[in-house]
Amino acid sequence: MSFAVAIVGCGLVGRAWAIAFARAETDVRLYDVTPGAAAAAIERTGPLLDDMVAAGLLKTAAPVLERLRPVETLEEALAAAAWVQESVPEDLELKRQVWSELDAKAPPLTILASSTSAIVPSLFTDHLKRRGRCLVAHPLNPPYLIPAVELVPAPWTGKDTMARAFRVMGAIGMAPIVMDKELDGFVMNRLQGALLEEAFRLVEGGYCTAEDVDRGLKHGLALRWSFMGPFETIDLNAPGGVRDYCERYQHIYENLFAAMQRRADWTGPVLDKIEAERRRMVPAEKLDERQRWRDQQLMALAAHKKSAREKIGD
Repeated sequence: MSFAVAIVGCGLVGRAWAIAFARAETDVRLYDVTPGAAAAAIERTGPLLDDMVAAGLLKTAAPVLERLRPVETLEEALAAAAWVQESVPEDLELKRQVWSELDAKAPPLTILASSTSAIVPSLFTDHLKRRGRCLVAHPLNPPYLIPAVELVPAPWTGKDTMARAFRVMGAIGMAPIVMDKELDGFVMNRLQGALLEEAFRLVEGGYCTAEDVDRGLKHGLALRWSFMGPFETIDLNAPGGVRDYCERYQHIYENLFAAMQRRADWTGPVLDKIEAERRRMVPAEKLDERQRWRDQQLMALAAHKKSAREKIGD
């Protein structure tokens, strides 16, 4: 597809979005308030693109790199942009300032999207003149490997904006989750948060180690969840489908619920236990190396899922 995109904020998430857009043959301008940050972000994409080529997710890296261009001013980034992806730090006052500039300087029909993972869009768009074109497009990082993206409207976001956003995200290979209204944590962090809360409770209570939790997920639930969600899972896990599953097993979860109504203190002694275990598994100086391993695993999974869709169907 052919249109211009502005990436505002060139940290980890902004850089990942740049790859996702450029891979879809979109011209991408990168801007960051820190001098040199945009150029550095592009430089760091090289090894990632090489890994994607090796995994069969790209034919060649050169065209993607050619579509990434660092710019020195916000005005240059926004000029003729059809989509703006803001990825500045999670600070409400900073976002309000940045979005005031985006709304004032972006062309009137440009969609303005935020990568925020926690701040509902009404909190930083309520004061804007053209607030109907504003929404959250929250990715699961990195978006060039994980296609799910949450599209979250403010109360005043136009239906046409949401429809356009859905089309744009689909056109660049993303899988949009369209929320009808805003909610703290959106969809993904609420689901992830529920799982993390129970994971912390299990370790805090001495029932298992952090590695036991991780092992159960990666060798158990995640195998199914990598190609179908929890509702489809239970629909297929009882002879008569989802209603049959609920009638058979709802009482199990009902009995568990009371014990789940307390928070583990993520900053308390349990964190010391989990951190010590994680650092034995991966020393701090090897975290970057392990992150690249994660991305290579995701690339292999993405390549497998692409092949499976072609052979088996979605």
